[in-house]
Amino acid sequence: MAVIHHTTLTPGRLELLATWLPAQPWYQPHGGPPELDRAGGFRLDDPDGAVGLEFMVVTDGPTGVAYQVPLTYRGQALPSASSGLITTAEHGVLGRRWVYDGACDPVLVAQLIALLQGDAEPQAQRITDTSDPTVTTGPPITGRPLDIVSAAALTSTAAQTELRVPVGTGVVTLTVNRLLRPGPGPGDTPGVSARWQQPDGSQARGVFATARYQDR
Repeated sequence: MAVIHHTTLTPGRLELLATWLPAQPWYQPHGGPPELDRAGGFRLDDPDGAVGLEFMVVTDGPTGVAYQVPLTYRGQALPSASSGLITTAEHGVLGRRWVYDGACDPVLVAQLIALLQGDAEPQAQRITDTSDPTVTTGPPITGRPLDIVSAAALTSTAAQTELRVPVGTGVVTLTVNRLLRPGPGPGDTPGVSARWQQPDGSQARGVFATARYQDR
């Protein structure tokens, strides 16, 4: 169970993302610095209790575009994910934290697969030990066990990040939508749908991630 500490993070999440987002291939520039607002998201629990796992949504004021930014928070550096390091920050309770793009962190990838398989429960973003029933999933990826056997191969485009994750005798391809669009849930496709708040105050729902399985 992740404990949510209501304290400071310096630099704050919006501040660190305002520096990091413009360098990403999915960011839509508008001739000025990002003007970010927190718009929603959810968390997952790390079974070992060591890594904070957050699926954060931010909107950029001038464009209203909603970005999904999976984040992980660690108590020490993860050398294998150095390309995904966003920054280090000082947490008011836990001290120095290494903040990563969650798509590069094997713990978040494993727990996202567990969520899509029905083996993990989405958690409220800001309340300890509270499930989030607004987060919904489609059918399981497959009926087979999905034990990850090696690191994911990651490719990012102008709208999403694709991760090919070797599992057992197959491969799970995760598609993480970086640009969120309002629309129906994943339907008959393995995936996860959640809500966020649009700049006009209305609630939107869209697909955060989908998955497919292939034998090797």
